[in-house]
Amino acid sequence: MKHKVPLIEDLIQINYYFIEKDADTEARFEQYTSSLQPNQKKVLFYKDGFQLFYYVGEHPANRLSLMNVPWRTAVSVPQKTPLDAVIPLFRETDYILVKDAADQPIGYVTAADMLTALHQAHQTLKAYFESMIDTMDASISMIDDQERTVVWTKGAERIFSIKADDILSKPMADFFPADRLQILQTHKTGDSVFRKLHQPRPDLYVLINSNPIRLNGQIIGSVVAETDITSEVRLNQELFNATSKVHQLQQQMAQLQPSTDPFSPIKGTSSAIKRTIDMCKKIGTTKATVLILGETGVGKELFAKAIHDVREKPDAPFIAINCGAISPSLFESELFGYEKGAFSGADNNGKKGKIQLAAGGTLFLDEIGEMPLDMQVKLLRVLQERTYFPVGGTKQLKADIRIIAATNRDLNAQVKQGLFREDLYYRLNVVTIEIPPLRERKEDIIELTHCFLNEFSISYSRFIQHVPQDVLLDLLHYSWPGNIRELRNAIERLVVFAADGSVKRDDLPMSIHVSKHRDDSPLQEETPNVIQTLQKELEVHEKQIIIKALELEKGNKLAAAKRLGLSRATLYNKMNKLGFDE
Repeated sequence: MKHKVPLIEDLIQINYYFIEKDADTEARFEQYTSSLQPNQKKVLFYKDGFQLFYYVGEHPANRLSLMNVPWRTAVSVPQKTPLDAVIPLFRETDYILVKDAADQPIGYVTAADMLTALHQAHQTLKAYFESMIDTMDASISMIDDQERTVVWTKGAERIFSIKADDILSKPMADFFPADRLQILQTHKTGDSVFRKLHQPRPDLYVLINSNPIRLNGQIIGSVVAETDITSEVRLNQELFNATSKVHQLQQQMAQLQPSTDPFSPIKGTSSAIKRTIDMCKKIGTTKATVLILGETGVGKELFAKAIHDVREKPDAPFIAINCGAISPSLFESELFGYEKGAFSGADNNGKKGKIQLAAGGTLFLDEIGEMPLDMQVKLLRVLQERTYFPVGGTKQLKADIRIIAATNRDLNAQVKQGLFREDLYYRLNVVTIEIPPLRERKEDIIELTHCFLNEFSISYSRFIQHVPQDVLLDLLHYSWPGNIRELRNAIERLVVFAADGSVKRDDLPMSIHVSKHRDDSPLQEETPNVIQTLQKELEVHEKQIIIKALELEKGNKLAAAKRLGLSRATLYNKMNKLGFDE
């Protein structure tokens, strides 16, 4: 294949004669001279000890003797020697003897043949490269080690309205702001990017792939491929507006004719959420205990309520209890209730516990991973015996309930650490449902955004007519560590600050601004352009600190409170004030 760098064996010539100095050297030299034919050259290699010489003989050579041949220095290499090790040897000689694995000569290569082969490979590769570049519809641009433009395709001409004749051989920074050139960032840092959203002009959206060009470990240039997605973005905006109107009509219809589908409040059409809903519907035909797993904010209680609705009678109670929000000393009385006079400060009439309130229905144990160990033993007894005693009571009550538990923690790991009872874990882990995080179902973000926009437009009496493209793109490309809860809060914020029927990008939460800033300008200071009141800024910063502490402690509020130097009650008060959902 002519486009590949040649191998030594591809260039070997065999019209040669090899003599090694010994007793028969003179006789063998005469054989060589007599073998020469008119108009034919034959190379003679002569080895004298460790030295190797060559002579290119031609007819007639009968006047030559071994002593008066105009020898020139030669070198020898094994047949499998890499080409990059052979080429430097041509500085010493024009002829290289090639030997096989047994150290026997098999031919020779010349500098002229090597140069011709390399030039042919280069010319072939150049033709392939230029034809490929001319054929591609996408925008391809490339810079050299001096940051000068060396490739500028027709696609680049079309997208950026700059002719190749104008930009080639000139610094690309002469035509674009240097801080907005991904190709320069890649050239300086060596970092690659893949399908990164970029907006080089207000009316243009592209996806960028960027890679450094390396030779011998050194960056000698960079290449960028850009795909114009402006039409897709505009279509997405039109789809958003159309879907928003459809969603408003659906909301109005729903008020007139409420849906009988318990899963209708769960929005989304992605394959991930559809699979989860299908699994929940199958569970609805049984009374099995259900364990729901998922990150904070994915909507575990919403799924629990849907499972309850699909398998219980319409008037069956659904009682939720947050295991992480109740003090350990009060947990037993909250769960089992108490008789009058059971303890100091108890209500004189006693109090029904959550189990009794959920009789004939579902008890939803949210954040089950934070339940105290002593309560885990008592809950296990309820699951096994289906009976319990109220605090201070002597009459055994029946636990006629179905259990749905939920957690954002790894219960299996907690069992190994001794933080969760293994027997209770297996009792709860009869049927497990995993709720996918929002980053794994980004195709649902648009529908969820419509839903929340409509909800808060009604709540705040602010009809939203327009959502800018840059806001939609920010929502689509943010990772949403707080999942649907965080998206809902972000949309509420946009509606609160909306004016003239349109939301603004500057009103997005700081976390989304910071994330976007990191993606677009990694070398610049991560400071948002919008400054709110000092109190608002402090609240936003305080909320981010709490979120980070919860992430570090895997959702354990008690541990997060200790990390922050707060009591758990103080942490809960702050979370309520800052808009965290229980």
